[in-house]
Amino acid sequence: MPYLLALDQGTSSSRGIVFDVEGRIVASAQHETRQIFPQAGWVEHDPIDIWKTQISTAREAIGKSGIGLDDISALGITNQRETTMLWRRDTGEPLGNAIVWQDRRTEPLCARLRDQGLETMILEKTGLRIDAYFSATKLQWMLEHIPDARKLANAGLLAFGTIDSWLIWQLTGGKVHATDITNASRTMLFNVHAGQWDAELIRALEIPESLLPDVLPSCGNFGATDPALLGRSIPICGVAGDQQAALFGQACFNEGMAKNTYGTGCFALMNTGDRFQISLNGLITTPVAQSGQVRRYALEGSVFVGGAVVQWLRDGLHAIDSSPQIEALAHSVPDSGGVVLVPAFTGLGAPYWQPDARGTITGLTRGTTMAHIARAALESIAFQSTALLQAMERDAAQAGASVLTEVRVDGGASANDLLMQFQADLLGMPVVRPAVIETTALGAAFLAGLACGIYKDLDALASLWQADKTFLPQLDRREATERMQRWEHAVSQACLPAPDRS
Repeated sequence: MPYLLALDQGTSSSRGIVFDVEGRIVASAQHETRQIFPQAGWVEHDPIDIWKTQISTAREAIGKSGIGLDDISALGITNQRETTMLWRRDTGEPLGNAIVWQDRRTEPLCARLRDQGLETMILEKTGLRIDAYFSATKLQWMLEHIPDARKLANAGLLAFGTIDSWLIWQLTGGKVHATDITNASRTMLFNVHAGQWDAELIRALEIPESLLPDVLPSCGNFGATDPALLGRSIPICGVAGDQQAALFGQACFNEGMAKNTYGTGCFALMNTGDRFQISLNGLITTPVAQSGQVRRYALEGSVFVGGAVVQWLRDGLHAIDSSPQIEALAHSVPDSGGVVLVPAFTGLGAPYWQPDARGTITGLTRGTTMAHIARAALESIAFQSTALLQAMERDAAQAGASVLTEVRVDGGASANDLLMQFQADLLGMPVVRPAVIETTALGAAFLAGLACGIYKDLDALASLWQADKTFLPQLDRREATERMQRWEHAVSQACLPAPDRS
């Protein structure tokens, strides 16, 4: 039986997972990655730490699986998107830490682009709004602030990449500098209609073209691993940014199908087929993982702080010792006692796009306990996701397109039954959790398996998807609406302008 190896490099950890051809996990390994916060609003990762943890988990997963190396047909990669780094082409040495997608330091550069009147052009070409979330201004900042970076880049000595490109470079021993269409589309430099780097955007943002990787379909030939790394050379056949990989792993191949991933952030995508639709409700448009010649798109909304709010309770407030404890603590009270927590630690993403918003807790009384705050923290994940998915429903209705009938969920926090039930209650529609919640890694494996011929087509992959549990809404719709209104009121307070201290 052939097997597939998936490398899943996320914001908080690196994972290696071996799947069988039925999409079942045979073995896995996971290592946390170090989070670096140099100052308020800045978030960084050590590229060497990312590489070491990722290759280590790959080796561990293969070792645990008990299968022979010759049984691994192909390797797929999925990764945190937008996280940006530079490295030397001659030595492979990084020029400092990677700037993580959550990082907000480049908001002044974004403001400069808006002042130049580039917002409409960027939206129409890339499907993205000008925001520090995306890679382009991170790359600009590096070129402006890292000593000699601009000089080295102009001389053609540097390579830019998101995490997928860094891993491909390392895995192939520096032979391949490439990315896939989904990761390229998150840079704010990629024309999603033409399927290539956009010369006008590159000039406008003053990016040397020699920095940029080759862009390939998500399902294809990305080279092969150096034999010394894993014991033999394994073809790299699938690459996709984590959220498009999750959409693929959830078998959301048809227009109107949607998924929401509950990880460090939350990311909802709805397949819009071959229709490029500019959102009227604060969302962005993004290509889905490309497995053939036809380009397809999705509406996407991103929550910057989802499961990370649980990490904050653990590491910041020391309210819990481990993340799984939050469900029991939140379950110890019947509700949040009127407490609403808006975890805008790095601003608010879609559909609000408020970079200056900051975390807020409202509704505190003398009777408030840590259990109420824990429940409010958990509920904040569902509130933010509901705002995204309701925006998608409005966009679909305005376009006369297919409307949502259910939401497929995945990611670590989707294992939390309390959260999933509350999500179904707010949405008023079924929330379906699959048998394999590691759908991000599964999507990468499916892409690799499709490319190397293990799977015939998308129908064959869709037949492998299985539901584990369906959460049906139980809350009265009027009560659900009132709760969302309280949430929106708390958001408005989080977005109040900072006082003028001049």
